[in-house]
Amino acid sequence: MKKHTLKMAGCLLFCALLGAGGLSFYVLPQKEYSDLENRLLQTRPEFVLEDLQNGSYQEHYETYLNDQMPGRDKWVQAAAKMQQFIGKKDINGVYLGKDGYLLEKFDTSAYDPAQAQENITYLSQFLNSAVQQYGSDRVCCIILPDKAGAMPGKLPDKAGGSNAQQADTIARLQKSLDDPGILLDMQPELFKHQEEPIYYRTDHHWTTLGAYYAYRRWADATRHTALPLDSYQIETAFDDFYGTTYNKAQIRVPPDKVELFHSAYENGITVDDGETVSDSFYFKEAATKGFNRYQVFFSRNTAKIHIRTNAGTGRSLLVIKDSFANCFVPFLAGDYEQILMVDCRYVSENIHDMLKNHDEITDVLVLYNITKFMQDKNLHKLDKKADGREAFDAESFFDE
Repeated sequence: MKKHTLKMAGCLLFCALLGAGGLSFYVLPQKEYSDLENRLLQTRPEFVLEDLQNGSYQEHYETYLNDQMPGRDKWVQAAAKMQQFIGKKDINGVYLGKDGYLLEKFDTSAYDPAQAQENITYLSQFLNSAVQQYGSDRVCCIILPDKAGAMPGKLPDKAGGSNAQQADTIARLQKSLDDPGILLDMQPELFKHQEEPIYYRTDHHWTTLGAYYAYRRWADATRHTALPLDSYQIETAFDDFYGTTYNKAQIRVPPDKVELFHSAYENGITVDDGETVSDSFYFKEAATKGFNRYQVFFSRNTAKIHIRTNAGTGRSLLVIKDSFANCFVPFLAGDYEQILMVDCRYVSENIHDMLKNHDEITDVLVLYNITKFMQDKNLHKLDKKADGREAFDAESFFDE
């Protein structure tokens, strides 16, 4: 009798827990976005008979149950911790590196050689045209390595380092230029500083210190004078940054610091993104609204940002860029009276047509992370014959 009672109690307890778990999906508020995973979550799908018949309702409902599971973040972290415990060197395409560094693996399955070659063609034609118009001493292209390329010493043992596709892409780009000297491969420069925090531990972007070393190399190559490092007032804007690489791996490591390098050249600037005008490169409030503290630099990625300074040099710069340029451009405030930042992912104009409306431009800089450059599907906007119109790339938006 006693044994039967214990079995019944256990069965009732199990049913109660099962019922409570099911009820929690309807009682607890739904989350629409996960800061931890940096993605939109599936909310409860609306019942539509047609969706039920074609099977889409069932698929969405299954995703909803997964995304809205009570304590989901804790379960995701526990699963990642278990994989680390059994000795896995990478989780969800992220190497668990030394000194708490999380380094994204190069996804060979996402490498499209035709797309990479197309981008080489578009960019080289644009740069060759720019050299003809402005002169080779006024045109520069910076290609940045990913974190594993810049800091191979942080990779786990036997993880591999160099990437043949990336190296081949840079070599083919340089070969296609009329003046190969305008291309600056920053991997050797950043490699020299790999024991310093030049990339964030938890994010794919470089730090402001990494951008400074690139700025110093750029200044040497373009006959500008770089300010010495000790002339900047360094401010720690945040010390709690967990970025996109952490979101993929879900392995707890120390948070990153986001630093701002202030100089006197910031005084009197204006930053106009087409919607708001600011007197600063830095937007702390915007960076606190979500997980992405890197948004302190210019607040967000957008089609165009027009910067005016008090440099008094008589020179204006066009920057064709991805998000890595956001913490690099403030270093140029003493070199140019105007800086026009353009992101091909979001701009609707053809770049050549845009330049016709900006005859003040005297210099051109292209700055791209090598992986993003290889994958970008918007560089046709650099082609004189293209109309520049393309649909918004949501995947790139959330990844940046």
